[in-house]
Amino acid sequence: MLNFKSPSSVEEAIAIQKSLAAGIISEGRIERPRFIAGADVSITGDEGTAAIVVLSYPELEPVFYSVASDKIGFPYIPGLLSFREIPLVLAAWEKLTHTPDLLFVDGQGMAHPRHFGIACHLGLLLDIPTIGCAKSHLYGCYEEPGQGCGAFSWLKDEDKTIGAVLRTKAGSRPLFVSVGHKINLDEAVRWTVSCCDGHRLPKPARLAHLASKGKLNDSWC
Repeated sequence: MLNFKSPSSVEEAIAIQKSLAAGIISEGRIERPRFIAGADVSITGDEGTAAIVVLSYPELEPVFYSVASDKIGFPYIPGLLSFREIPLVLAAWEKLTHTPDLLFVDGQGMAHPRHFGIACHLGLLLDIPTIGCAKSHLYGCYEEPGQGCGAFSWLKDEDKTIGAVLRTKAGSRPLFVSVGHKINLDEAVRWTVSCCDGHRLPKPARLAHLASKGKLNDSWC
């Protein structure tokens, strides 16, 4: 596992992203995973809480979750989310008793100005397959996908495909899905759809969001 480097300036943060982006592997398939997890961070003022929820597969039943809270040490700057949130996610990761085979991250992967969003950064640091599953558009051009569940269009940076705009629930707003690390884009789309269980967000990411806000109750739903 690589060590996380905290930058002292915006310029250094961008340089780190550009340097690390060369290490991203945008190929790979996930075969018979045992555990799939979601990671999310909630921030209020200068305090943040990261949560990771691990689910069994194919049952998609929660088996463990961890949280970590601390002060945020980096300002909010679009495109540099990872430097704000990753220290908290890594702290939550250290508490896990089950290591996931695939991690959904609430944020961008390669659908990013430097093709190195938080899902890429985490995937590289943890050396596991990751999928960026963002609720809003950050970068790239696309056409609106169809309204049915599973409909998608490609997200483009000029002639390069950097993600998919995916409708995971009929009539709902699409998600912006992109490769984080060690998985190809077709697989990222397939796994996102298969883990949504009738909701807009994949279940691992949805439960991580609830856990980061302290709203994960005993029924895990």
